[in-house]
Amino acid sequence: MKPLDSRLLTRARAARRYIVLTAVFGAATAGLVVAQAILIASVLAPLAQGTTTLERLIPRLIAILAVAGGRALVAAAQERYSHRAATNVIADLRGQILAHTVALGPRWRDEGHGVATAALTTRGLDALDAYFAKYLPQLLMVATLTPALLIVVGAMDWISAVIMLVTLPLVPVFMILIGKTTAAIAEQRLSAMTTLGSRVLDLLCGLPTLKALGREMGPAARVREVSNAHARTTFSTVRIAFLSGAALELVSTLSVALVAVPIAMRLVYGDLALFTGIAVLIMAPEVYFPIRAVGTHFHASANGLAAADQAFEILQTPAPARGTGPAPDLRRARIVLEDVAVRHPDRDRYSPAGLNATLRPGSVTAFVGPNGVGKSTAVDVLLGLLTPDRGAVTAVDDDGPHDLADIDPAAWWAQIAWVPQRPALLPGTVWQNVTGDFVSNPTPKGADLAAADAAARRAGFDRVLAGLPDGWGTAIGHGGVGLSVGQGQRLALASALLQDRPVTILDEPTAHLDAATAEIVQDTIADLAKRGHTVLVVAHRTALIAAADQTVEVVSAPAAKLTAEADA
Repeated sequence: MKPLDSRLLTRARAARRYIVLTAVFGAATAGLVVAQAILIASVLAPLAQGTTTLERLIPRLIAILAVAGGRALVAAAQERYSHRAATNVIADLRGQILAHTVALGPRWRDEGHGVATAALTTRGLDALDAYFAKYLPQLLMVATLTPALLIVVGAMDWISAVIMLVTLPLVPVFMILIGKTTAAIAEQRLSAMTTLGSRVLDLLCGLPTLKALGREMGPAARVREVSNAHARTTFSTVRIAFLSGAALELVSTLSVALVAVPIAMRLVYGDLALFTGIAVLIMAPEVYFPIRAVGTHFHASANGLAAADQAFEILQTPAPARGTGPAPDLRRARIVLEDVAVRHPDRDRYSPAGLNATLRPGSVTAFVGPNGVGKSTAVDVLLGLLTPDRGAVTAVDDDGPHDLADIDPAAWWAQIAWVPQRPALLPGTVWQNVTGDFVSNPTPKGADLAAADAAARRAGFDRVLAGLPDGWGTAIGHGGVGLSVGQGQRLALASALLQDRPVTILDEPTAHLDAATAEIVQDTIADLAKRGHTVLVVAHRTALIAAADQTVEVVSAPAAKLTAEADA
């Protein structure tokens, strides 16, 4: 494990600025330490020899206080900027990981990386705070303060400098021995934390189903077992941190003693000036302090760099190639799915298998079929989130076919409104969620309000809105806390209607609605088609299927069967 991962410098801009700033702080600290040692020696030596009075040394005493104040200010500034840098780097890495995870697509997340990535971007990367605030400043001090002080000591007393050069490597030797164990335990701790996070997230996602089956307490023993494993590895890290600190403290103390004893002997025999001896003795602990602190905070380095290493593994995973071409106008283009098949990594099947469909402006198409045949996967392919293993998606207009693989995803998404079965609602007001604007005012004004009210009526959300305490200004929590699943789905539909995009895709839009509200939604879907929109619904309800202009049955098939048919 490298003490300073070069990928932090290349991937996190805030880390580069912070390292330069810390190097400046280190140089300033080195100058202040030397000045402080010389000033203190210039006060104590004459007083001990009786060659001056305390009154004459008042200016030097004031200078000592000024230097001490300067060191305190430098230390405070370094502490402040280290925490700020840690926050910026963690936020930067989180943003990069989330963006790259989106680029990797749902297939990569379905391979078991999704929950682990969630654990990493939440608690895992938090370990970098201690790395930047504690470990890295001392590491850079070793590169600036320690060499500077050695040069000064060598100029004043070469014997002490030689002793320091001989004893300094003892600290890294102990660091290496301790570090190997610390690195292994840090990786175990991160793995245990990731496993614990995965178990808890899976449990929370499946809790409604488990509760319905009366098995909600079943996973408790496994969660407790993983939690205890995480606690054990955490305590192991803390124990090694204390032991390593004690060992390094002992080594550095003995090293300072090896410098102090010869100085004392030479002072007794008159072979060394008192001023020089005092100055060197004051600087000796400062020479060892940064490298000792590096060892003390190595556990912070191990935890932080273990998390960063996992982050860089994700960022270095190649994402599927994306198109860069312009998107055709979907108000006049039909979307064609030709022989689309997706093979799932955890099973030897294609779901969907050989899907053929044509979505036309002014019509409603329904994807039907039992659960597990790949209807939602087909939607992911249509959205450009997933690349099919076989077949292609094209948009056909007067200029001919345009392969979705060649189109810029942002230009494609800008023309599509998508309402999933469980929409992602963010903490904020109802108004912010319906508009997607979480920056401007959380409540509506003027013409925007009239358009939103109209969209709410068409989505059947107006009755929900009337029952909310603050109407559009009502605050909701993460995932739509404060609204039922059906209400959240109607809010998402109102948002899609407000966007008024040429293509609207709805996944089970009436699954959580009563009959009256479902009829309103069905009328709205028909109205979208009359207005020239291309509408796709994933449907199970008979009434919704019957209202569609065309029905496409989605099927799955074993991989061997599909391959044999293709060969034939």
